[in-house]
Amino acid sequence: MSATAARSPRGRVSTVSRSLWRLRLARECSRWLIQALALAGLLASARFAIAPPRPVVSRAALRGPVQTDLAAMGFASLFARRYLSWNANDPEAHRLALAGFVGSGMDPDAGLQLPAGGEQQVQWTEVVQARERRPGEHMYTVAAQTDGAGLLYLTVDVARRADGTLVLGGYPAFVGAPASALARGAPDAGLREVEDPALATVAERALRNYLAGSASELAADLMSGARISLPALTLSLQSLAQLRWAPGGGAVIALAQAQDARGAQYTLAYELDVTRAQGRWEVSAIQMNPDT
Repeated sequence: MSATAARSPRGRVSTVSRSLWRLRLARECSRWLIQALALAGLLASARFAIAPPRPVVSRAALRGPVQTDLAAMGFASLFARRYLSWNANDPEAHRLALAGFVGSGMDPDAGLQLPAGGEQQVQWTEVVQARERRPGEHMYTVAAQTDGAGLLYLTVDVARRADGTLVLGGYPAFVGAPASALARGAPDAGLREVEDPALATVAERALRNYLAGSASELAADLMSGARISLPALTLSLQSLAQLRWAPGGGAVIALAQAQDARGAQYTLAYELDVTRAQGRWEVSAIQMNPDT
């Protein structure tokens, strides 16, 4: 045997005494932990079943959107039906049918002068979008299927008086087929007249091309990127009776006299969003946003 091997240390064995309860605790600890987790899961499941958690909602969210006014929606739908249903041989019947809708300061026939002959009936109507212009006043876009002019979209401004009764807040307007028709209102008393001749010229020309369905001509007065949905009913602009600034600026409200191919004449209200860019006026929207 070599000297190196003779000097190598020998291994030692030591005995450590432990309490029996500690040994049992170490052995049972894992099992107790698993049982505790299982019990916690059962208790949590019972709590969720008895009292499920509710999402936290801010006070602003609790206020939420304005509740649907079914009476006002029905008013707008019924007005559109009676407004677009007529017989040229009995104009008085048409005026009487609208008597319960028109407000003060409006024509008794809501601005529609019937042609010399012909008739039109509405097959169905449906409100396709609604918004609240201001408290107590709603703007609806009504889709109306007619036997003469086909499917039309008409914006109807409905106001609720202090006594709770409903009345038209302004003249209606024909708009194009939107993804969701968003319409704006009719002229309001007390608004400032547009005194800029250049703006008046652009507004009248844009509205003339819009009513005529001339997209290429209308594009010359549109802001870059503006989207316009043209009405299904082709009309010729007879005159622009009024042009005023909308509340807050940035838009003008036009009261237009228009006529269709059959000779029916309409008084219509349109709101045009306008902006001045590089020294000229441009239109960014007419009465509605077709993408909204």
